[in-house]
Amino acid sequence: MTTDTDKGRAEDWLDAAYRLLIQSGVDAVKILPLAKALNTSRTSFYWFFKDREALLDRLIDRWKAHNTEGLIQQTERYAGTVVEATLNVFDCWLDEQLFDSEFEYAVRNWAMQNAQVAKEVATADERRLQALTNMLLRFNYPPHEAGVRARTIYLTQIGYISMHTHETKAVRIGRFADYILIFTGHPCERSDLERFVSRHAPNLQDWLQAYDQRRAAEYPDSL
Repeated sequence: MTTDTDKGRAEDWLDAAYRLLIQSGVDAVKILPLAKALNTSRTSFYWFFKDREALLDRLIDRWKAHNTEGLIQQTERYAGTVVEATLNVFDCWLDEQLFDSEFEYAVRNWAMQNAQVAKEVATADERRLQALTNMLLRFNYPPHEAGVRARTIYLTQIGYISMHTHETKAVRIGRFADYILIFTGHPCERSDLERFVSRHAPNLQDWLQAYDQRRAAEYPDSL
């Protein structure tokens, strides 16, 4: 008799498919390699999925639920100022629990060879842009300006992902105060930066000291 342990779980197959997609692209996401990765039989796959396409559809559902909904939820978090609201969105760029950049990169590459996935990506882009626009509208930006600023915020991050840009967390956060000024037209106050950094850098004081030293070297006339 085949047991649940022998078959695994649908989520196990989905997790394995996710890992293969990230590592090697969608063409590598096939039933036999997945079965080998899970140390189970190929036929076990069909307990959970009608076919490979059904598994791929579930991958897209996971991507939408994680990345699109994660970003939208961050735009809707409470914020007293537009700077705080934008920093809530910036949490996505540093926390994979909110937004998985490697998953995003893999799905966007997949979309380049699959028209249906490209439609899913386009729909996600529109929803995310609208959420960012709505966030800015709450802080009384004119509609056209809110839309342009939303696109600037979003397309900058998608550019990071599409170019597979890698920066250390310290370097990335070190640019955020300048991004805030460019994206919103408002300065990122020291207290805003401290609250944000405390969420992402356990050694807050060491980070802030290093940040101050870098800023002093880059902008000596501001002292």
